[in-house]
Amino acid sequence: MELSTFKIIVTGGAQGMGAHFAKRLVEAGAQVAVGDVKEDGLATLAASVTGPGKLHTRKLNVADESEVVDFVQWAHEAMGGLNGLINNAGILRDGLLVKKDRETGAITKMSRDQWNAVIDVNLTGATMIAREVIAKMMETNTRPGVIVNMSSIARYGNRGQSNYSAAKAALAANTLTWAREFGTYGIRVGAIAPGMIETPMTQGMNPKARDALVEKVPAGRVGVPEDIWQGVRFVLECDYFTGRTIDIDGGLSM
Repeated sequence: MELSTFKIIVTGGAQGMGAHFAKRLVEAGAQVAVGDVKEDGLATLAASVTGPGKLHTRKLNVADESEVVDFVQWAHEAMGGLNGLINNAGILRDGLLVKKDRETGAITKMSRDQWNAVIDVNLTGATMIAREVIAKMMETNTRPGVIVNMSSIARYGNRGQSNYSAAKAALAANTLTWAREFGTYGIRVGAIAPGMIETPMTQGMNPKARDALVEKVPAGRVGVPEDIWQGVRFVLECDYFTGRTIDIDGGLSM
């Protein structure tokens, strides 16, 4: 598919990778509906986007099912159709599942709230908006269509990220599941699994954990959103790609 033909949703698009994807798509002539909980970030994005395409923005909390349903309907109406989704919204609430203090012996545990917050956004929210976008494409007999899920190399398992790793592994698995379920409707589903990428979210990581990860990157640097955009663009454009997850991680093994 040509990028200029897309009428596509980008979640978590107020900053970081999502904002970068939106800008690149508008530059290519696409219509893009961006949703995020950060309305100030959406306003900043709208002021900075240039190109022949068109940007639409609206507040969206993907963890709220009713907001997801309303957002997809709004995006379809605003763009005069819908044939794509970049499932990018995500949060971190890192911590060991169980931690023992070396000095006091005190035990602390990952809270249910820490677990639920990440699962609600990174997995349940991603699943709900994929469901709504796919349903809209099927309802309107729109084809071809493309879903791009943003997984992570943390899906292989990463210390201190039980919640995040579980969500991203499940999203990668469902990439193949959905490709098999909806291929007959002309809908492709692919995933990108970023490694250590320079974004506001990763900048908020524990500094020691961040530095330790960077030292393990064979490419010798932290990735940037443009590195990931190249993978997203491939999934969007390659009509023979579906059901697979591409790691873009500089060779990092967690």
